[in-house]
Formats: sequence, C-alpha cells, structure tokens
Amino acid sequence: MTAEGALTGLRVIDLSRVLAGPLCTQTLGDLGAEVIKVERPGEGDDTRNWGPPYAGPLSAYFIGVNRNKRSLAVDLSRPEGRAVLDRLIRSGDVLVDNFRQGTLARWGFDDAWFDANAPAVIRCSITGYGSTGPKSEMPGYDFILQAETGLMAITGEQDGTPMKLGVAIVDLCTGMQATIAILAALEARRRSGRGQRCEVNLHDTGLHLLANVASNHLVSGDEAARYGNGHPNIVPYRTYEASDGDLALAVGNDRQFAVLADELGHPEWAEDPRFATNPERVRNRDIVDEMVEMVMVTRSRAEWVETFDRIGVPSGPINRVSEALSSPQALAREMVMSTEHRVAGMVSTLGLPIEMSETPSSVRLEPPMLGADTDAVLGELGYSVDEIDGLRAARVV
Repeated sequence: MTAEGALTGLRVIDLSRVLAGPLCTQTLGDLGAEVIKVERPGEGDDTRNWGPPYAGPLSAYFIGVNRNKRSLAVDLSRPEGRAVLDRLIRSGDVLVDNFRQGTLARWGFDDAWFDANAPAVIRCSITGYGSTGPKSEMPGYDFILQAETGLMAITGEQDGTPMKLGVAIVDLCTGMQATIAILAALEARRRSGRGQRCEVNLHDTGLHLLANVASNHLVSGDEAARYGNGHPNIVPYRTYEASDGDLALAVGNDRQFAVLADELGHPEWAEDPRFATNPERVRNRDIVDEMVEMVMVTRSRAEWVETFDRIGVPSGPINRVSEALSSPQALAREMVMSTEHRVAGMVSTLGLPIEMSETPSSVRLEPPMLGADTDAVLGELGYSVDEIDGLRAARVV
C-alpha cells in the first residue's frame, strides 16, 4: 500500500460554492487531489455563514464539504482577478464551476481559449438545468428541483402533503455525478492527452433519481403515487410499529415472505394465493400490511431485529441521527472523525465513505479559513511578493 491517494498529483481548481460542487471537489481531495478553492474576498462560499451551529468561526455546513482544500481569495469580477484565474487554470488538471450558464465564456474562458491555452484541462460545469432547454439560463435550487422533477410527488404519506427528503438529495447526487464525469474524463485524457468539457445539472439528476418509479410510469403509463414508507413494487416493504417504536422491514422475495410468515406464526400466509407471490401481495397491499402490523406490535424493536437477523429477513430500527452516528457499525467503520483545527479546535466530521486497498483516501487538510492560502498559491503561480502586495492593496485578493 502506498501513502499516496489515487489522484495524487492532480490539481483541481474549484470555482464552486454551496453543496454540489464542493462535495465533488472534496471527494476528489479525499482521493488525493490537490484542491484550490477560489472564493470572493471578504465573503467566500455562501455556506461559511450558514449557521448556527458553528465550530469556532466555521459553520458546520461549510466544514462538511470543504476539507482537503486550500483557499485562494480573489475577485474574479476584476480584470486582475481574471488574470490570476488564467494562470491558475493553466496550472491545473480539472476545473469545476457552478456559475450560471456562459459566465466563464463572458470572462474570456470559452472553448477556443481552452483549446489554445489549456487543452488538457478537464472542465466540469454544474448548473441548474443544463445548457439547453427553456430553463437553461435559470439558477437551480435543490428544493425547487425536488419539486419539479417529481421527487416530492412520490415522497410522503399516501394522502398527505408531498415532501422533500431531509437532505439536499439532488445537490448531493449531482455532486456525485460530477465526480463520476471527471473521473471518466481523466481516463479518456490518459488515452488521448486531451481534456474535455463535462456538464451535469440538477434537473437531469433529479429525473435520473426517479429510477424504477420513472420506469414504472414509462412502461405502464400510470401516474406514480406516494406510498409513505412503502415500496411501489414490493410488499411487505415498509415501516411497521413494534411495541416500543417503528421498525423497517424489507421482504424482497417470496422465500423471505414464507420465512417471515412462519416466524410471525402464520405459515398459511405463504400458501394463500392472495399472498404467495409478490405481484399478488402488491395487489393486496393493505391486507398484508395490516396482518403483519398486528403481529409486529407484540414485541419490541430489538427483539424483532434480533429475530429477523437470525432468520435472514432484512430489517432495521429507525434510528435518530445521533443514534446512527454512534452505532457500533458507524464506529467500526470510522464514519465519524475528530480532527484538530488550528482555529476551530477539535472538530468532529463525517468519515470517508471510500475505502481503497492500495491508494487510500485520507484527510490531509482542514477546512480552510477564507483566503488562508492566497499568498502561497499566488507564489506558486509566479507572482512576486511585491505583485501580491499590489493585488492586496487594490483589493483584488
């Protein structure tokens, strides 16, 4: 095993802010890339002020997606700032932005500029709606996209109000799609020697997340519905009330249903033509759910989980966030880490979800204070001390 990460030696220029882009670039940083986060002087990433809670001067939100980065504070609205960006892009391998469509081109960094000056750089643009279509010029917001792409329509109780997920799922998954696109482009560059432009957007990701629900509609023509904690294609597959709280139960096939029925004291259910196969259980969803619930309330969650683990039926307690983060499995996987921040003190963060045997992911840099690395990065780009002082005096950096 080497101490280097899989992406060691790559320089990523991060022009993004808030969540989708920063998650992408943090992932690349965790995998070993050098990430330079470009921020506006005096303000920085919007999420620096999205609190409380705070750890010292840093918001918890910012901390969550900005480790393994250096911060360069430069005003890109100024010609001198764009001159810094020119040098920075030429020094890099990957450029990530979530500006409105056409912003980089208006600053002079269009396709022709990249072809002439940085042909090997991979550009990944993260937008709300993509570069085509009637909404291509509009900004994207996770909550709005959850509504527009149908995700809210299928989330919530059957007769209740459409609901968003508890996290910004479209933003998060768009950031993951951006990471995938960049890694694919890096592999293509290995063969061709050339970079390319990648595009991901919240709208397309939201539709992509409809997955089997979209396929159900496209095949049947039927409108998708809300099932609360149930599943449109599998029964029993939802939460059930035990004697001391709710439990998630996921019976994925007829064999598991027969085992479940036997354990619940009703082996005859598996022989009943209304319940013997999953299609019939889906058609008789309400009856099956009522039968299962009547037995589930007779024991505690812990008793059921132990029993279902023993007989091979998937189940799990509905944990609060505090319980999930402190569970034996989370602790064994080191999914909560404590690191010392030079300003904020000891800070707990989520761990690394990617494990690699030869080139491990790692945390090498704390989430940066705004502009903490400006002088160092400018020096690496060839600026003299006097030039840096001049840029600072002019409030470009």
